[in-house]
Amino acid sequence: MPTGGRKPTSASLGEILEGLLQAGVDFILVGGLAAVIQGAPVTTMDVDIVHSQSPENIYRLLAFLKSVEAVYRRMDDKLIEPKERDLLGKGHVLLTTRIGPLDILGAIEGGKSYEELLEHTIEIDFRGHRLRVLDLKTLIELKETSTDPRDKQRLPVLKETLRQLEDK
Repeated sequence: MPTGGRKPTSASLGEILEGLLQAGVDFILVGGLAAVIQGAPVTTMDVDIVHSQSPENIYRLLAFLKSVEAVYRRMDDKLIEPKERDLLGKGHVLLTTRIGPLDILGAIEGGKSYEELLEHTIEIDFRGHRLRVLDLKTLIELKETSTDPRDKQRLPVLKETLRQLEDK
């Protein structure tokens, strides 16, 4: 098993982000970790990204995935590596790597792709790199339309975090 059975930690999630940035992958951090980075006191177990689907970026992303021994998360023992075609659609590619779980999303709620989300990002300095993060306001708007019960549970926390940020 590529992860060695270890549970992801904030250190390993940070290692995934740093690896993506060092590999020159164009992506937007979305999901729970995007909320955490903006101060929301929520727990997350993986890195969720929406990536640019340009040919050059897909090439860089696949090289990174190979370097971290990425395989699909599955219920059986089959080890299936992601392919270029897997990263070109609007679907979700849910992976396990030797440094933790990574969810690569072609689009998120409402079919919003990388290009459509860019204007709703903030850039933060992360270990000497510029990290694009989906802004909290947009995260909240997307979670309000989600049918996932976990998203509904997180909404009050995200809204309160945004209120506190706006009050500063």
